[in-house]
Amino acid sequence: MSGTGDIEAVVFDVLGTMVDEPGGLRAAVREAVPDADAASVDSLLTVWQEHVEHEQRRIEDGGRAYANSEVIDREAARRVAGRAGLTDPVAVERLATASRRLDPWADSVDALARLARSLPVLGLSNAGRVTLLRLDAHAGLRWHLALSAEDARAYKPAPEVYRLALDAAGCPPERVLMVAAHAWDLRGAQAVGMRTAYVERPVGDPPGASDTFDLRVGGLDELVTALTGT
Repeated sequence: MSGTGDIEAVVFDVLGTMVDEPGGLRAAVREAVPDADAASVDSLLTVWQEHVEHEQRRIEDGGRAYANSEVIDREAARRVAGRAGLTDPVAVERLATASRRLDPWADSVDALARLARSLPVLGLSNAGRVTLLRLDAHAGLRWHLALSAEDARAYKPAPEVYRLALDAAGCPPERVLMVAAHAWDLRGAQAVGMRTAYVERPVGDPPGASDTFDLRVGGLDELVTALTGT
């Protein structure tokens, strides 16, 4: 990426970019339904993911009043439990809070710490406030500031979510870099004028042929080197 010296703050997506969301949810489903085979676990994970995506889209389209991620995750857990025949309320509740216990990717913690020595680093997540707090503690993610989309009562890619980070950074959007493993997330950031960096992960939404992000990297160590030269 050219002109990295004018970047004043770096904003990271969290779910999928800094932590392995699908892997963590799959493990939680497996824990809740230990007798399920791999295909059944994948099917139950799809039930979860489709519910979350559908409800966030309904909120974005005005078809549902805002509900934070804790509410939607609990709904998803109940759907999974119903499909799996899981009736233990303790197990269902633990499944509902699985997003608080997602593990970081191997490079996330160290790269974040390295970058934070040179630039302000912010987390910007669709996870609700409570989930984000517990998740950051579990994964060992140390931010200068962690922001939840709940504060905007919307979900990315709604522009008001990215404006939370811009307001916090206190500098023009072209001096703020949004980092994500999801092309849809970066397109949302571009729409409010932010710079963008796509980081490859085993999960996520890869760029399409028409996407023109400022930087594409294979991992966060490469990103830190590009931004700091170290």
